[in-house]
Amino acid sequence: MKKLFSTVLAGVFGGLITLGGIYLLNDKSDTVNYSPTSTPSIQQVKFNTSPANNNSATAPFDFKTAAALATPAVVHISSRTEADPNESNNPFRFFFEDGGAPRGGTGSGVIYSRDGYIITNNHVVDGADQVSVTLHDNRTFKANVVGTDKKTDLAVIKIEADGLPTLKPGNSDAAQVGEWVLAVGNPFDLTSTVTAGIISAKGRSIRILGGGDAIEAFIQTDAAVNPGNSGGALVDTQGRLLGINTAIATRSGSYQGYSFAIPVDLVTRIVDDIIEYGTYQRAYLGVHIYELDDEAAQDLNINISQGVVVSELIDGGSAQYSGMLEQDVIVAIEERKINSVPDLQEVIGRAKVGEVINVKVHRRGQEIDIPVRLKAYNAN
Repeated sequence: MKKLFSTVLAGVFGGLITLGGIYLLNDKSDTVNYSPTSTPSIQQVKFNTSPANNNSATAPFDFKTAAALATPAVVHISSRTEADPNESNNPFRFFFEDGGAPRGGTGSGVIYSRDGYIITNNHVVDGADQVSVTLHDNRTFKANVVGTDKKTDLAVIKIEADGLPTLKPGNSDAAQVGEWVLAVGNPFDLTSTVTAGIISAKGRSIRILGGGDAIEAFIQTDAAVNPGNSGGALVDTQGRLLGINTAIATRSGSYQGYSFAIPVDLVTRIVDDIIEYGTYQRAYLGVHIYELDDEAAQDLNINISQGVVVSELIDGGSAQYSGMLEQDVIVAIEERKINSVPDLQEVIGRAKVGEVINVKVHRRGQEIDIPVRLKAYNAN
């Protein structure tokens, strides 16, 4: 796995990222190659991941119930976009037709409400002039894009329908590495496809969204995901939604062992905002940070080795007003341990503007609780 991600993860622990703050990137830049023939790359899902060595015969249960619950709530999405003169700069261009003609692509979506709100990935509908949705029962609807958020690769679309099947949300925080999961979607236009795997890791950052102020804290699985699975469901063995499938690690453009899903606890926070306001109302911490490791701990003369170090406070940011100091090490927020930058990204991403959160920091050998009232994030 180390080898697989060597080109992707170089420099993750040093970068500049405004999560609700800013993550300082070091000079080592990650190489993310979106060409389907390149060596190891990370590509936005449109995929469905299957486990390489899934011995279902030894599982103490089967997946029939979970599959029966999930498949009716997962839809096929088709988008069509007029030719873009800047198309050569689009990292997902290989999913679409070349040339000056209109281009199209397909993906998946998850029905969020009985009255027609559907979750998908931003890259499935980004810039689309026409979007259509086909339900599990083969009914087809025109869809409108309600809102998108590129920094999390989420989008909400709406069809005029009622009484639609939905999935009960699971608890992505409580999900554990090693648990069985199913990926449900429409790979290669093969509708209602279900694959199984396990959760391989949590809080994974792969920098596919470009670093900076992007929020990446993916659930990593070995359930098979391929072109067409983007926006589909990752569900637990009880058929509850755990995440939205978004990306794969690949050399070929198709599934080769690892896929990544946006955790449902973050998804629902963003989707609810998009439905209510048309956009994600993002909270802002206002810090430059880097991930603590053994070398950094020695430099700071502290006896812990996990956490996120505040290297600089942004003027006027939430952290500055709260009394946080440079070289504070953030170790927990609201009793949740913060071991990495993705952990911090996800927690701040799920918080609401105006909310007061309790941040525990390690400062000169002592742990201090700091209440922080979160301000609204301004990308400008």
